[in-house]
Amino acid sequence: MRPTSSRTILLSALIAGGLFGFGLALSTMVKPESILQFLLLNNMGLLLVLGGAAGVTSIAYALLPRLMKRPVFGPVFHTHPSRLNAPTLAGAAIFGIGWGLSGVCPGPAIAGLGVGNWPLVLSVLGILLGAGLHGRFFGKHD
Repeated sequence: MRPTSSRTILLSALIAGGLFGFGLALSTMVKPESILQFLLLNNMGLLLVLGGAAGVTSIAYALLPRLMKRPVFGPVFHTHPSRLNAPTLAGAAIFGIGWGLSGVCPGPAIAGLGVGNWPLVLSVLGILLGAGLHGRFFGKHD
């Protein structure tokens, strides 16, 4: 087995990120007003985007470990255990409230900057501040 170069991994991440951003822009998820219309149940078109993404991800998580001997850029498939507990529920609630108030999610906010939606800079700064505070005060410590 030949080791994968970091350049190859970075190039694949760039391509995947570009494709992700293109999909977000195409679906209008980079516009906070589209998100707010969806959250107010006035525009259910984004439900198709959400359902499509969840469906593809579910199928990929279920099938790829069975069809491939190992991941493209890793030695083995890993599991990601998740727990439904108070911190998870509190984090989900804070995330949802922030999403509802601002109309942006981290991925679409960054993709929105890529299409020139510069008012999203404030949202991205808020996301970075929140992530930094979480890491500082609630992150895992050794």
